[in-house]
Amino acid sequence: MNKTIGILAHVDAGKTTFSEQLLYHTNRIKHRGRVDHHNAFLDSHEIERQRGITVFADQAMLNYHNSTFYLIDTPGHIDFSPEMERSMQVMDYAIVLISAVEGIQAHTETVWELLRKYQIPTFFFINKTDRVGANIEKIIESIRDNLTDAVVEITDSFIEGEMGESLIEFVAERNEELLDRYVESGYEKKRWQEAFIEMIKQNQVFPCAWGSALQDIGIVNFLDAFNKLTTTNYSIKEAFTGRVYKVRHDENGTRITYIKAISGTLKVRDEITYGEITEKITQMRIYNGNKYTSVSKVEAGELFAVTGLSMATVGTGIGCSLDAEFGEMIPTLKSKVLIKSAINMKEALRYFNILNAEDPSLNVIWDESLQQIHIHVMGTIQLEVLQQMILERFQLEVAFNDPEILYKETIESKVIGYGHFEPLGHYAEVHLRIEPGERNTGITFNNACHADDLSIGHQHLIQQHLLEQDHHGLLTGSPLTDVKITLLTGQAHNKHTSGGDFREATYRALRQGLEKAANLVLEPIYEFKIIVDLELIGRVMSDIQASFGKFDPPNTVGERAIITGTVPVATFMNYSTQLAAFTKGKGSIRLAFAGYNHCHNQKEVIEQIDYDKNADPKYTSTSIFCSKGQGYPVPWDEAEKEMHCSKK
Repeated sequence: MNKTIGILAHVDAGKTTFSEQLLYHTNRIKHRGRVDHHNAFLDSHEIERQRGITVFADQAMLNYHNSTFYLIDTPGHIDFSPEMERSMQVMDYAIVLISAVEGIQAHTETVWELLRKYQIPTFFFINKTDRVGANIEKIIESIRDNLTDAVVEITDSFIEGEMGESLIEFVAERNEELLDRYVESGYEKKRWQEAFIEMIKQNQVFPCAWGSALQDIGIVNFLDAFNKLTTTNYSIKEAFTGRVYKVRHDENGTRITYIKAISGTLKVRDEITYGEITEKITQMRIYNGNKYTSVSKVEAGELFAVTGLSMATVGTGIGCSLDAEFGEMIPTLKSKVLIKSAINMKEALRYFNILNAEDPSLNVIWDESLQQIHIHVMGTIQLEVLQQMILERFQLEVAFNDPEILYKETIESKVIGYGHFEPLGHYAEVHLRIEPGERNTGITFNNACHADDLSIGHQHLIQQHLLEQDHHGLLTGSPLTDVKITLLTGQAHNKHTSGGDFREATYRALRQGLEKAANLVLEPIYEFKIIVDLELIGRVMSDIQASFGKFDPPNTVGERAIITGTVPVATFMNYSTQLAAFTKGKGSIRLAFAGYNHCHNQKEVIEQIDYDKNADPKYTSTSIFCSKGQGYPVPWDEAEKEMHCSKK
């Protein structure tokens, strides 16, 4: 039975050491490595060994009794959380590690919320129980208070084959049918265990065990229970379907596409289809760390890698429309790349595009007019790792400007935008209604254009141009978002309309509408949760107000205060350092991206960015008309009365 499991935790909770123990006890490795000894099997990259943290979601295959486990060791540092989120799409089950001393930490809650979003059945393992200050009961109570009250302890009696009275009652309380049977005829071992397995799979209960990965305490018992309580039902009798969850390039530059087989079987030389593309598999690999074994066939439930796919990206569905979308771990910072090596910028861009294929959250942007490369990042640690990785992989020496906030723009009034493009030999006209959308919904498109006015093909072309890329706002040139755009009407010419004409007319209509609208700058927002001693509550609330944040009425638990709310990323991105200083390390903070909202210092941001809307090489609000065989420009505020289509 094939099972994909993910190991997740806050950094330093012991994920990699725990994974080493699983590999050792299933005879996958002969010697257990340690992070602090720089010899962990799954920390296969030199950068990971040097820094002692997991940066990449590496994997291994191990066999235990009737199961083949595909284990994914995910990054625990917030800067590499997009890699963790992408890995979740192929997990059948997850194991969340929590330190018995530090307890639930900021990233633990982020991990938990992502697992709930993707509905991945989850087990808890309380690690480091051998350390001074470990308190298992306190951690379990904290899980109930902060994560879920459906956590249930897996005791030694369960490992030995009996559920135990407390576990029997726990299951019965959450299953009405079992409760009735329990009252009528008592406990039936097989039925209870089957029900427990199904409740885990349906995310109704979350088993918890404990031990020490470093001292090899409780690992075998947990592995045995985990194997008994997990089940999958992949079918090899259906057509092949799969999903891409990772892209890498080997030392020769060959593109390696990692796929989870969801159904059916696949062989080398088979052709597979994704979107409108059909390509042939030239090689298949099963990876263990940084080593692989070539295979000729894979089947449902397996994780494997292939060569031969040139366009499949992370999240792509193979043989089906199962494309995955990632929207939680989103970078809120951007940085300009500074090239130190003597190399052509386009060659440097080629390297960054390779990195972008491997990590789409980088969102590599090439500014042709300025000959600059910009990337999106989660934080400064990611930039440090990128700098080292680029030097090692490409022998390219780079640096990065200090990260800046990623702003966006929207509008707060409804307008009609008009665009006309008619230099000699070309013709296209587009009318768009542009209105404010719900916050954090991006750009949505509606079509109210009749086929008698404009062909369906041209209507689809306009939609494509509106949705195929980000569009610059007028105030800072930041991406436009949270608008509803409706195609009202348009016009083509049977003879003169050619490729690119509707792109020009569409962009001009969009821009002309923005010129008439009330525009706003939006900034990224954190949702925060801060826990401090009661005497520090006033200091924290004052800091939040000074940072233009908002907070809910604080809660108190014993001698501790819990403060939640929202605050701009720009003013709070470094607050964790300040909090650690004045609480002497006793305070905790969790920051999670919570979308975009009105910028607290819009005027200052506009002045700082100093965007010239009239000098943007990609956009203009001026329409082009033709008279007597000669094209002539008409500025945005005069263009409407010259349009050829009747107004809607």
